[in-house]
Amino acid sequence: MDVNFFVEFLNTFFAPFDEALFSFCHALHNAAGTLLDPFFKFVTLFGYKGIFFIALGILLTLIPKTRRFGLTALIALIIGALFTNVILKNLVARPRPYIMNDIARSLWDAVGRATESDLSFPSGHTTAAFAFSSAVFLCGNKKYSWTVLVFAFTIAFSRIYLAVHYPTDVIAGLIIGVTAACAAYFLAKHLLPALNRQINKIKLKKQSQNTTEKP
Repeated sequence: MDVNFFVEFLNTFFAPFDEALFSFCHALHNAAGTLLDPFFKFVTLFGYKGIFFIALGILLTLIPKTRRFGLTALIALIIGALFTNVILKNLVARPRPYIMNDIARSLWDAVGRATESDLSFPSGHTTAAFAFSSAVFLCGNKKYSWTVLVFAFTIAFSRIYLAVHYPTDVIAGLIIGVTAACAAYFLAKHLLPALNRQINKIKLKKQSQNTTEKP
């Protein structure tokens, strides 16, 4: 399969690192039998096209007490998706590991052959998971909000365990997601007051209409 220079560099320079993690996941699969396979297949669904995180971000934005969390998360998801799905995936055009790497192919065969339609670098699931969880972490109480990062790491690891992403794809997605959340954190500080004013205007307008309509 013909690949560009950057894909060739990734597949060659990082091959020992990627293959070591694929081998670890294969050993983990063998040690656990089939117990971990359905767990990681379930966990990975939460990152599918970012739908879960988008819906949760919208819900948080609608609730006044959590609006800052939701708005920051939504901005982070948008930034992350632009860099990952719109720009880098098409620019790099890295095929999935189970297509090009024998060790990944062996792991992929063992854990159930989960297929993906788009390109591999970076991991969109990981970008979305870390964009959302990092945004919540930055906005929340650090004593408790770190737990969402554990969830993001679990989703990220599931992509390697299922052999649908190279570990380097996942690391790139993590970096993009965290960076997007940091940018969103500062953008949301400026946008939140304007959003609150607009929502209050809509509420006042509805209250005024209801008062006028009363006999």
